[in-house]
Amino acid sequence: MKANIGIKEKDTAAVAVLLNKLLADENVLYIKVRNAHWNIEGVDFHAQHLFFEGIYDELAELIDEIAERVRAIGHYAVGTMKQFLELTQLTEMKYGKNDSQGYIKELLGDFESLIITLREYIETAEKHGDAGTEDFLVGILGKHEKTAWMLRAHLK
Repeated sequence: MKANIGIKEKDTAAVAVLLNKLLADENVLYIKVRNAHWNIEGVDFHAQHLFFEGIYDELAELIDEIAERVRAIGHYAVGTMKQFLELTQLTEMKYGKNDSQGYIKELLGDFESLIITLREYIETAEKHGDAGTEDFLVGILGKHEKTAWMLRAHLK
């Protein structure tokens, strides 16, 4: 049964495309943060291990909400690693060492990239008359800006 939510199907389809791209990005980022959590070494191990755990916990919740938003507007969420890797703008972990500064720099770059993309997606959702998704994306933007700030604070 099609979603009858007051938005044309062509508009929800366009929004679903960007939400699925975001879903792919968030899943790749989640794996990168888990990698940092598992493999961090150094004198700051315990603090950074917990810090990364907090980030991936928030991402896990966000991933579920994004997939559910795709479904709420009448489309299907991507859900395979192959699809995530085809759709993501992010790259797999590039940093070769296991110290916190390297992980944090790489993750910060990813969060900042997603922040820029989210601003574009917010405009696209508005253009397609999807205020619900627009508001949803604004919330994600705020969470990612806060995480980026926290990552930057570790680099001072």
